[in-house]
Amino acid sequence: MIIDTHAHFVPPALLDDIKKQRRLFPSLKTKEEKGQLCFSFAGAEMTRPAMALLSDVEQRSAWMAEQFIDRQVVGGWLDSFGYELPADEGADWSRFYNEHLLKGVAALPSLVPLATVPMQSGEHAARVLEEALNAGFHGAMIGTQPNGLGGNLDDPELTPFWEAADAHKTTLFVHPMYGVDDDRLRAYGLINALGRITDTSIAVARLMFSGHLLKYSGARLVLAHGGAALPMVLGRLAKSYAAHPAGSCDPTESFKQLYFDTVVFDVNALRLVLAMACVDKVMLGTDYPFPIGDWEPTAIMDGLYITDAEREAIAGKTAATLFKIEEAA
Repeated sequence: MIIDTHAHFVPPALLDDIKKQRRLFPSLKTKEEKGQLCFSFAGAEMTRPAMALLSDVEQRSAWMAEQFIDRQVVGGWLDSFGYELPADEGADWSRFYNEHLLKGVAALPSLVPLATVPMQSGEHAARVLEEALNAGFHGAMIGTQPNGLGGNLDDPELTPFWEAADAHKTTLFVHPMYGVDDDRLRAYGLINALGRITDTSIAVARLMFSGHLLKYSGARLVLAHGGAALPMVLGRLAKSYAAHPAGSCDPTESFKQLYFDTVVFDVNALRLVLAMACVDKVMLGTDYPFPIGDWEPTAIMDGLYITDAEREAIAGKTAATLFKIEEAA
């Protein structure tokens, strides 16, 4: 099997329900731009429009066939996770999202769903995660900033979530948020090109130094975009720990717990990820359907010095185990 481990999907019925207000969320406001929906959660500024390809099942299916992709692991769209909402409303929104996601993937059985959980509250996130796993989700996709634009994944308030993820041996796909609080990125498309990299690097470095990846080792974390800058800067993180070890954990040991996708667009960058993490921790990804995604995902493997067995592991074997995906009949 060839498995794409990094993709996003917004079921059309979810957007329709929001437009028709079949289920009301007091802190959610929306507007349409050229037929595409934008979201504002709890007074935050409007998101980008939800691009049509996020919901187009026919085009997705055709593209997957063209690329010989057998399964695609899909989370929602990070802009619409609603971490800014009050905790109770956020939990309700996550359940609403997950209900639609489960129904939506039924239209294309090759899709493997990841739940969204309300990361603004550890107790609520733990409860929704357990509900989602019982409902048939293969893990969860979580954002790097649990309170929307701010917050840290190692916040003690999130302990119930990490305990639940650890106990259920949950696979968590860690994805950067869109907002990055640095005015230097407000030009040249750097929020997307670079801001997401710094966002993931900071969020996961905190998990490494805090000891979360060792304490909650039952949870398997998959990092978007080849692990951002972490494979490149692991030596520097280790040097910093050696110089100032008080109150932190060895990042080198934590790094061994991580998994990585292949969305790096450069074969030398992917070689670095493989050298730092080893073959059995790297899995094919695309970031479908975004323009900055990898639309020919298996091509990058052609430039690697790997065996057929190693190629098979990257292309799908590791992902099948991690996300509990059964082989197609």
